[in-house]
Parts: sequence; structure tokens; C-alpha cells
Amino acid sequence: MTSAGGLGDLIRDPDDAIRRMDEWAAGFARKAERYAAAQQETEQLRLTATSPDGTVKVTVGADGVVSDLVFSSRTRTIPPEELSRMVLETMRKAQSGITDRVAEVMGRSLGDEDPDTRAVMLDSLRSRFPDPDP
Repeated sequence: MTSAGGLGDLIRDPDDAIRRMDEWAAGFARKAERYAAAQQETEQLRLTATSPDGTVKVTVGADGVVSDLVFSSRTRTIPPEELSRMVLETMRKAQSGITDRVAEVMGRSLGDEDPDTRAVMLDSLRSRFPDPDP
């Protein structure tokens, strides 16, 4: 005796089995499209932070890599050690927003789908790009 919806039912009604596999495949394809759209949107993310005095402006992508670095004319008067510190602090400030922005993209694209996968991904981002102001 087989349970409802088991292998025995599939063998007895191959048309129903094909229909159910087609539905599963279509659902999987829709899910893959949503993930691809989320990935594409995430890859386009840019986050910019500016030092408190406006001397340094840093832009990073969702991977945390710096894509733009701008200095004001004030940099000529700042000791190199202080300028280095300002660049790193400003970069970390920009990077600290990555997790929230990726979470927004995932929320729009995926809804409540795969909460465990999302949690692992966001936890990883959070550990890589923590808030610089604890």
C-alpha cells in the first residue's frame, strides 16, 4: 500500500506525474530568475560615505571593494597618518551599510523565500563589514 501522492500514484497516472514535474520545474525556474535578479541588483549597489569634515569620500560596491576615492583640497594640509586613518574609517563606514542594502534587495526580490539561506548570507556580510561605531 502506498501513501497518497507516493510513487505508486505517479506510476498509475503518468500524465499527472509529468504535470507535477513541469510545475516543479517552472517553480524552480521562477526562483532562479528571482535569485539572478537579486544578484544583478546587488552587483550594481554602490555605497558612499564621507568623512565628518568632508575631506575624504569613499564609494564601495556590495563586495566591499573601493570603486571611488575622492579627496578635498584640504588633504594637502593633513599629516599622512591622519589622512590614512580618515580613509580607512570612511571606507569602513561605507562598507557597514552593505548588509542592510543587500537585505533590502533580497527582501524585494525574494520575499520570505529561503530565510535560512538569507540569514547565513547576511550574517557573513555582517561579520565582514561590521558597524564601525559600536
